[in-house]
Amino acid sequence: MEVLYHQTSQLIQETTDLFHKLDNDTNPEKIENDIQLRINQINGNCEKLDIMVFKTPINQRPMAKMRVDQLKYDNKHIQASLINAQNKRRRREQERTERDQLLSRRFGNDHMAITVDYMAQENSSLQNSHRNVDEMLHTGSNILETLRYNRETLKGAHRRLIDLANTLGLSNATISLIERRVSQDKYVLYGGMFVTLSVIVLVIIYLT
Repeated sequence: MEVLYHQTSQLIQETTDLFHKLDNDTNPEKIENDIQLRINQINGNCEKLDIMVFKTPINQRPMAKMRVDQLKYDNKHIQASLINAQNKRRRREQERTERDQLLSRRFGNDHMAITVDYMAQENSSLQNSHRNVDEMLHTGSNILETLRYNRETLKGAHRRLIDLANTLGLSNATISLIERRVSQDKYVLYGGMFVTLSVIVLVIIYLT
């Protein structure tokens, strides 16, 4: 299990490094495909690791499960980053196509040329505003999804810690302290979700 775990962790790091090449590479679609293939491979490794977790000794199983869950979370974050990068690339290509089409038009006098320049600037500003709103919405959605995933992870970690504490024979006072800390983390999670939603709503209202 350790060998596959370290191979998957290394694969996640290599996949993350590929994102640095996207903005400067002349063929970003090839890199995006390579990233997706690695994501699929990581998913496959995580499924194998899930099976191996149940074959580990009971006293080591909670920790092994937490390590595999962290790999899944990292891979899910990579998938979200890939989708965001693909959306940005498509928007840039669409803007470039629209700009080329607009510049290729021919008009009969200078007044029309000035009007077209003004319209092009206005269109570019509107597109930038829409793009910024889309990116903020997408980022907010990713944040909320991450918060929900973290909540489930914390709940699972809480259950595993209780089991592990019972196995190790920790006192009731220690278990009570752990439960109180988890409850406090829940309020922090809800507060973060409320603040994030408030910021997104204010930005949308301001930009529109």
